Amino acid sequence: MKKNYIGIREARINLSKLIKDVRDGMEIVITDRGTPVAKLVPAQGQTLSLEERIKNYESCGLIESCPEKKVIHPSPVELPGENIQSYIREERNDE
Repeated sequence: MKKNYIGIREARINLSKLIKDVRDGMEIVITDRGTPVAKLVPAQGQTLSLEERIKNYESCGLIESCPEKKVIHPSPVELPGENIQSYIREERNDE
């Protein structure tokens, strides 16, 4: 996917053209004084899996991979009570 960097002021002035470019598959990175602050990407990118989105962010340089560290996803914990707020209230009342 081709990327194009553009400043905030220019993006505001040319938003219609940028939307057309994004529809055509271009990725637009909006900068503030040379620092990337936002990105316009085609809407169909929202249907990508988490792994695909992570790979896209890595390829754009927005994040770096860290293969030596594994991410551990905690298991859900069953709490007594209706929800976390009621559990916290109960814990505070026991003190």
